[in-house]
Amino acid sequence: MKEQHLTGQSPGGRFAQAASPVASTVLHTSDEAILAGETSIPTQGENMPAYHARPKGAEGSLPIVIVVQEIFGVHEHIRDICRRLALEGYLAIAPELYFRQGDANDFTDIPTLFSELVSKVPDAQVLADLDHVANWAARNGGDAHRLMITGFCWGGRIAWLYAAHNPQLKAAVAWYGKLVGEKSLNSPHHPVDIAIHLNAPVLGLYGGQDTGISQESVETMRHALRAANANAEIIVYPEAGHAFNADYRPSYHADSAKDGWQRMLAWFSRFGAGK
Repeated sequence: MKEQHLTGQSPGGRFAQAASPVASTVLHTSDEAILAGETSIPTQGENMPAYHARPKGAEGSLPIVIVVQEIFGVHEHIRDICRRLALEGYLAIAPELYFRQGDANDFTDIPTLFSELVSKVPDAQVLADLDHVANWAARNGGDAHRLMITGFCWGGRIAWLYAAHNPQLKAAVAWYGKLVGEKSLNSPHHPVDIAIHLNAPVLGLYGGQDTGISQESVETMRHALRAANANAEIIVYPEAGHAFNADYRPSYHADSAKDGWQRMLAWFSRFGAGK
């Protein structure tokens, strides 16, 4: 991970209300060497807000990383993930995948945010929107043949699903995304159900102390991946809990986060970022 500065809250940035208070460990990545900002992506007849970042002065098309939000939407942490990836040479895009259903920042607590907004967002809508994000990136300086995805929490689950959805995807990294669960009209499949359909290599990064994603479910997923002969790997950090990469929250576990970041970059380099 390249140049970063510790700060309470970055200039112009904000964190979701439901994620408050912001921890003192929050990282802010300098934008001196990158171009970053808001954009709008046409998708399914509407315009979806998104944040994007890329290195300054880059020549030729860039490898693409779609960054999928936590339940908190595209708030300052997800924007910073995009900036970090831009410093590594990627075109990173984080789309506002709840935009039709509402704004995550309107909610002050996690249970209400989940029940009133997150649970109402259909997987099929999200996967189709991500296809439009990939198309936008290919038209705006990205290399469609070097398409990757990473996601966190809610987005970690989506990263698994997208790896089974888009045959053009080259690599995926899922951070503590739910693997099993109750099925619904909006969420008819979970990662364990689509292990046999993975189109791209997937790296899963999980916390051994995660009270929401049991080690039993991790082992169930590993079994499904082995049965499918899938090109995937799951790493469990024994001392980390859920959201261990979320440096703005008390759940942050620096050693696990730093190791996971390096593993993600190596995964992308191995499977997706090369010419």
